[in-house]
Amino acid sequence: MAKRKIITIDADKCNGCALCIPNCPEGAIQIIDGKARLISDLFCDGLGACIGHCPQEAITIEEREAEAYDEKKVMANIVKQGPNVIKAHLKHLKEHNEIIYLNQAMDFLKEKKINIVLDKFCNHGEDVVGGCPGSRSIDLRRMQADKGVKENIHLDSELAQWPVQLRLVPAHAPYFQGAHLLIAADCVPFAYADFHQHLLKGKMLLVGCPKLDDISLYKDKLEQIFSNNDIKSVTYAHMEVPCCFGLLPVIEEALAASGKHISFEDITISIKGEKVK
Repeated sequence: MAKRKIITIDADKCNGCALCIPNCPEGAIQIIDGKARLISDLFCDGLGACIGHCPQEAITIEEREAEAYDEKKVMANIVKQGPNVIKAHLKHLKEHNEIIYLNQAMDFLKEKKINIVLDKFCNHGEDVVGGCPGSRSIDLRRMQADKGVKENIHLDSELAQWPVQLRLVPAHAPYFQGAHLLIAADCVPFAYADFHQHLLKGKMLLVGCPKLDDISLYKDKLEQIFSNNDIKSVTYAHMEVPCCFGLLPVIEEALAASGKHISFEDITISIKGEKVK
């Protein structure tokens, strides 16, 4: 047994506002019966990115002894919370492609003779198709082949500064003065073929991952950049998957905290590499 950090939610303080949900990159929190619930310890990394977004101060971090993950032990605790929590947990396992744990959970329910409309989530014993859009495996080669072969064309880079990673960029860099700023989720340049010409051209670049990075650190950095520089406009380009929207409220909060009226545009890129909006 080893200690690890994990969030805990005070149901008495929680008012179900759901502001914590988009700030949980792992998707570990859901609103069930009007309250925020931690669906499973499995998906909580204990970093507490959700804490600063709870107006009721209902979320805290505790450090406790934790055994190696055991799905049946988790289910034994979850069934006490009622059918809605059970369904949410099963759905979450499916969406994150945790097939082994999902089958173990269903075995537990069958052993306990608990009927929860299992076929709504998957057929027991079969592979689950689909999953969380942010981590689901998709082979795009067929889609690319259908587009046909294009003539090789050399394009120049539009990158105007270095570094580009949001945590590394100095907030007082001189190139921010009078700049149009592009904040890009780090999968966007790989997915969007016209990234340099249609998004980056004429802008300074900041890159980060809303799912894997600690985005709570980004708010302070962005607020410093917005407050201390003459930023002309801000564009946030992200993928269409849900986890990629996690940085959007952070940018909006940083803009508001700067006290400046800066033009802001939100752009979504599909996993097929198309501009959605």
